Amino acid sequence: MTDAQDFLTATRVFYDTIAADYADHFKDSLADRPLDRALLAAYAETVPAGGTVADLGCGPGLVTGYLASLGLDVFGLDLSESMLAIARRENPGLRFELGSMLDLPLADGSLAGVVAYYSTIHTPVDELPALLSGFHRVLAPGGQLLLAFQAGERPLRLDRPWGHPVTLDFQRRRPEHMTRLLGEAGFGLAWRTVREPEERLGESVSQAFLLARKSAQVTTHVRG
Repeated sequence: MTDAQDFLTATRVFYDTIAADYADHFKDSLADRPLDRALLAAYAETVPAGGTVADLGCGPGLVTGYLASLGLDVFGLDLSESMLAIARRENPGLRFELGSMLDLPLADGSLAGVVAYYSTIHTPVDELPALLSGFHRVLAPGGQLLLAFQAGERPLRLDRPWGHPVTLDFQRRRPEHMTRLLGEAGFGLAWRTVREPEERLGESVSQAFLLARKSAQVTTHVRG
């Protein structure tokens, strides 16, 4: 297998294995994070009206459901069938699809928004340019991308969570590095928020949120 296939397989197996415990543990996570809710609400208010938003790496659909409650036309996509089964059960009126963020089954310019809420954290650093270029491709001009991730340098390895026989690395990113990669993929940064870790929530590093936009300007080429 290629390196990309290796990490996708490892990620799928990890989340298929822990899906039920993960969903139960994080089911009220947004209720404990008022700033996170506010940032999602700000995103919902500023995404181009009338378009569709994709929650990529949606897991059990918590953020998908929250964005839908804010009035967005949103669907979820994830690698894990077990996570998607929970997402569909918890959000019966929403659409959830199986797929990979690195091979999006979406037409060019078909989305008003993309949300990757702590879902790019398993992507190897050398795959990030292709990942962000794919996000840019599926967004319409003026479309918005919201990224959330743990800020830092050193990855976190989770070994046998909830006693399950699986292990996975969670990559932490420097906001400055992600901002540069977004620019190289064709995005303009609209805002950046980094909040301090909440000890009461078990956080040990800062949390970063980047809102980036695809240019609304359409370039035309005139033949002379």
